[in-house]
Amino acid sequence: MTLSNYLQKLDESSDLPLYQQLQRSLRAAIEKRVVGPDDALPPERDLADELSVSRITVRKAIDGLVDEGLLVRRQGAGTFVCARVEKNFAKLTSFSEDMRARGRKPRSMWINRSAGTVSPEESLTLRLSPGTPVYRFHRLRFADDAPMALEYATVLASCLPSVEAVETSLYEALEKSGHRPVRALQRLRAVLLTSEQAKLLKAHERDAGLLVERVGFHADGRAVEFSQSIYRGDIYDFVAELSASA
Repeated sequence: MTLSNYLQKLDESSDLPLYQQLQRSLRAAIEKRVVGPDDALPPERDLADELSVSRITVRKAIDGLVDEGLLVRRQGAGTFVCARVEKNFAKLTSFSEDMRARGRKPRSMWINRSAGTVSPEESLTLRLSPGTPVYRFHRLRFADDAPMALEYATVLASCLPSVEAVETSLYEALEKSGHRPVRALQRLRAVLLTSEQAKLLKAHERDAGLLVERVGFHADGRAVEFSQSIYRGDIYDFVAELSASA
């Protein structure tokens, strides 16, 4: 079944605005895989002609789904269904590296970037003495302008020249200073998004999220990074390759 055949005719007599009716139909088409990950939507003009509505109505419906992270606009190419992101849980890579490997453009919105000293929890996790200087990075991570994750990272201040050294990728900044982690311990668990987290991630309060905690270690065995990342549960899949012991 094609998308055009699936979409219901919009009802002008309904109490629900036309753009919301179209938004609901498009959302259902995505959920039922009438259009799959990375599939292109018909041009807005074609959709408007087929459904006998204005392009403004189509644009408003699509804007809402872009905000939800279900669709993404690619300049010069059109509007596409967002693909779920598979994160290899066994490979130590940064968010930026993961997105670029999938042909997507990573960017960040800084929420906080500051210098301080370790908290009691950080001190225990990183095995640091009280009062040890650290840098903290709190940001919202995007791929192709769709919000993907909230990231809270604490790094030993001695591993970076300054707090401003991190522009896009934390691991790239650590690599430049010779302190990129070479191994890590990670833990994943399911969480429900708070209202604040949901607002930032363009989701709904109490939607499913994935919390990934990571402690990254330098080649000399020192713990240099402690991060907590909250991913949208409807976008991310975590995979790992397993093998039976001999």
